[in-house]
Amino acid sequence: MSAPVPPADLSTLSLADIARLADERKLPPVESWNPSHCGHSGMRIARDGTWFHEGSPIGRPAMVRLFSTILRREPDGSHVLVTPVEKLDIDVEDAPFIAVELKTDGEGRERSLAFRLNTDDLVVAGPEHPIRFETGEDGPRPYIDVRRGLRALLARPVYYELAELSLAEGQDPPSLWSNGVFFPMDGGS
Repeated sequence: MSAPVPPADLSTLSLADIARLADERKLPPVESWNPSHCGHSGMRIARDGTWFHEGSPIGRPAMVRLFSTILRREPDGSHVLVTPVEKLDIDVEDAPFIAVELKTDGEGRERSLAFRLNTDDLVVAGPEHPIRFETGEDGPRPYIDVRRGLRALLARPVYYELAELSLAEGQDPPSLWSNGVFFPMDGGS
């Protein structure tokens, strides 16, 4: 049985529905698989979240979703695709996922922030999924921890939505709460 896929528009879901869908997603236990290294997969995840194989974009979203479930970050920071019998390197230019949609509920300390990723995964920011802001050459680089050391870059429009929320609440310095956790947007976390 496949994992439930969220509807095309997060605005039709409550945050409780989003959290339930995220919890129902069953992922393989890649952290417990330790096969021999078999080489390079010929795959790359570009900075914009596009997955490539042998230089060509993977055009089937279902294939990208499948590969994303066996993606693991190694202790040295590299990424691999892993099954019980093989482990293959995959190049990741920035983050393996992109947060492409935001759903917010509540205000201030009572706010919850949910994100849809380019793989249709759902992540609710909080203690297990912190939001981090790093300073890059091109300005702030906002990320959310997804799972097992993997993270998602927040797409520019999603980042702007977060900034607008913070400004509307008059936060100085800019910051947001989600699920009881305070996230400063200063690039120092």
